[in-house]
Amino acid sequence: MIRLDRNFFKPSKSFFLIAGPCVIESYKQIFTTAKTLKRIAQKLKIRFIFKASYDKANRSSLASFRGHGLEQGLKLLGQLRKELNIPILTDVHTVEEAELAAQVVDVLQIPAFLCRQTDLLTAAGKTGKWVNVKKGQFLSPRDMEKVIEKIERGAKSQHILLTERGTTFGYHNLIVDFRSIPIMKQTGYPVVFDATHSVQLPSAAGDKSGGEREFVAPLARAAIAAGADGLFIETHPNPNEALSDGANMVPLAEMEGLLKGLLKIRKSLD
Repeated sequence: MIRLDRNFFKPSKSFFLIAGPCVIESYKQIFTTAKTLKRIAQKLKIRFIFKASYDKANRSSLASFRGHGLEQGLKLLGQLRKELNIPILTDVHTVEEAELAAQVVDVLQIPAFLCRQTDLLTAAGKTGKWVNVKKGQFLSPRDMEKVIEKIERGAKSQHILLTERGTTFGYHNLIVDFRSIPIMKQTGYPVVFDATHSVQLPSAAGDKSGGEREFVAPLARAAIAAGADGLFIETHPNPNEALSDGANMVPLAEMEGLLKGLLKIRKSLD
């Protein structure tokens, strides 16, 4: 298993990649996606963490697919981690979930809507796992300093990632202020750019969110140029048939080409 120490996330001639589908639909789905992403990452020499959610707790509608739930979802992620020998990231929503997920995965992710939940942040920090916090659509980048304080307080280790994912811009739309990347980097922690949720159109499709995946590539390029240490990209073998966030996910077949282009930009900065 690749060790997620500070060297894994430190700046280099490449960037690290957090990628995978929005939610676990089946074991076959996450295995196929993870295996393909691992092959691409090894080929391009990109540090890779697989992501998938066992539960999407903030779906637009009660009728929306949420996932397999905590127990079954963690079982599937644990099986995948062992079988493919890859680090895993997943969302947690409560103190209890953070404690249980920490026994299975390598990175705990705090969803944007929960980024100010003190008990959750503190509990995630106490696990000693890496904690990736999505900056809320309602926060300024400098507000993340208070978020960091909550994770650091009583934490076993200061293993924190900060993720930019766009800011609310009127109804059903987000906009990215790329100043947030260098501002958050002033904290000393690695900064990630979420290229797929930044093009999401929250609740724009009535009972679900819409998205504009055609803008993933240009925004990701801008983020790398602005100094992002890592990228977060949701991908799916067939986004149009995905059970969650399909409109903003990148087709799996397009990932290698997208990453090659982003690597060229990263290397041009040295």
